[in-house]
Parts: sequence; structure tokens; C-alpha cells
Amino acid sequence: MDERRTVKVSKYLAKHLRHQPERIGIRLDPNGWVTIDELLRAAARHGFPITRAELDHVVAANDKQRYAIEGDRIRASQGHTVPVDLGLPPSQPPAYLYHGTVGRALDAIRTEGLRPMNRLHVHLSADRETAARVGARRGRPVILSVDAGAMHRAGHLFYVSANGVWLTDSVPPEFLRFPG
Repeated sequence: MDERRTVKVSKYLAKHLRHQPERIGIRLDPNGWVTIDELLRAAARHGFPITRAELDHVVAANDKQRYAIEGDRIRASQGHTVPVDLGLPPSQPPAYLYHGTVGRALDAIRTEGLRPMNRLHVHLSADRETAARVGARRGRPVILSVDAGAMHRAGHLFYVSANGVWLTDSVPPEFLRFPG
């Protein structure tokens, strides 16, 4: 499978497993799962046929491990804008986590902190390098440090997804450390 097809299939999966399942006529269960057969049939019906081999390749090759397969089901590991309960237990975070953003967002972040926007959670990275890659998708990255240990002690809950992304409801500004 060539790289362009891999990217196209991955983006298609993200759109329909995270944001718009109804667009192709699939229903995610309360935990975000759909059967692989249902997904493949729906994709074909809507003009984007995917083979099982392509699906398996995209899931295995995705460097961010965006998708999980369990038995005959698939789901997105995180990043949903549709309501799902990933069933993740609360976890104690490391002392610091990181968030990649861009300079034009800093004024709002200083005032409001990090909000999930359209997603269910704020996404945080365990290391600066990953946060930099995330921030670079929208421009020159700015890396914010999140005092996750202090947040946890203050009662904020954290979850870690199957692919190692840390999730929390929001990050108030007082727990953020800005560069420079």
C-alpha cells in the first residue's frame, strides 16, 4: 500500500470513527466501537472501498496508533467530537505533561487555559518532542508545560489512551508554564 493511500484511508477513518459516523451510516457503540465488517460495508456503499488488508495496514502502520482493533471491532483511540466513553480509568499523570500549540493561540490560552474545543478532552503529550510534532501541524510550534502533578493534587482527573495520549477535561491557566 503506497503512502498516499495509507494517509487517505487514515484520514477517512479519523473522520468517521471520531467525528461523523452518521455520514456513512455507521453507529458507534457507547465506547466508540463499530464492527469492522459494518465499517467496511459502509465505506464501500459511500464510494470509498477499503479492503481488510488496507485497514489492518493503516492500523498497524500508524505512527500515532490512532486506531485500536479488538476482536472484530475497531475504534479511534481518542480525539472524538461525538460523545463516547472510552472506558479509561483515571490515572496518575507524570509531574509534567506537554501541549503543542501555535503563537496565535497564546493570548486565549493565557486567559482561558486549555479547553477541549470540539473534542471531548484536552490532549497532552508525555514528552516535548511529541508536543512539538502536534503543534507543528498548524504552524511554528510553541510547547507549553502542564503542571499535571499539581493539577492531579487539586482534584483534576487524567486518563491515558491506548496510544499514550494523556487526556483531561481542561487545563486552567494557573497550571500552565509558558516558554520564555
